[in-house]
Amino acid sequence: MTGFIHSIESFGTVDGPGIRFVIFFQGCPMRCLYCHNPDTWEGRGKPVTVEELLRQYERNKEFYKNGGITATGGEPLLQTAFLAALFRAAKERGIHTCLDTSGICYDPSHPEETDTVLNVTDLVMLDIKHIDDDRHRSLTGHSNGTILAFAAHCSDRGIPLWIRHVIVPGWTDDADEQERLGECIGGLKTLKAVDCLPYHDMGKPKYAALGIPYPLADTPPATQEAAQQARLHILNGIRRHIQKNHSN
Repeated sequence: MTGFIHSIESFGTVDGPGIRFVIFFQGCPMRCLYCHNPDTWEGRGKPVTVEELLRQYERNKEFYKNGGITATGGEPLLQTAFLAALFRAAKERGIHTCLDTSGICYDPSHPEETDTVLNVTDLVMLDIKHIDDDRHRSLTGHSNGTILAFAAHCSDRGIPLWIRHVIVPGWTDDADEQERLGECIGGLKTLKAVDCLPYHDMGKPKYAALGIPYPLADTPPATQEAAQQARLHILNGIRRHIQKNHSN
């Protein structure tokens, strides 16, 4: 079976626990205004087989003892069959598997296709772009309904979840919306971590090279302080959800 990837990072440290072999899959249906990998949106990418990827992993496997393989992108769930085959082969070798996804490809009416991947996934890192559906559509071109349904499905399946949220000035930096996000994810039974990432504009050269106007040209990068404050607001929302449930 052949998949199509954009690139590989041999020693990733921010895409799951430990040092990881990170595979960037080609293709993504989302068009997030702050995306820093527009070169993963279209095209077939580089063809690879499961065996090729695992051979590359094995070259440095001593470094991955506390890590594993992370599939990111682009959107890995666009290539469900290949991703399931990769993770299945990884699990047979005792390799920890992490899926970094937007959840946009999940079909609540037919979860079985996504489940072929989740059956062999140890951790899901889910990017929730915005809690308000209208703002989510403006920011990404899609509703957040599928994404929130995917989060609930992972929770029901007992799969550990790390939620990631990018703090973009003027878009996702509202304290009330951050607390709403916290209240929403507070109901996830398998929530293990919440990461707030400051928006950066380091993808600008890629847009220029592709001849694409940069959508947030007038938006300044977010500060670490803003990201830290946002995380506190989200945690407040989580606590509020828990308190409401206990009182009921």
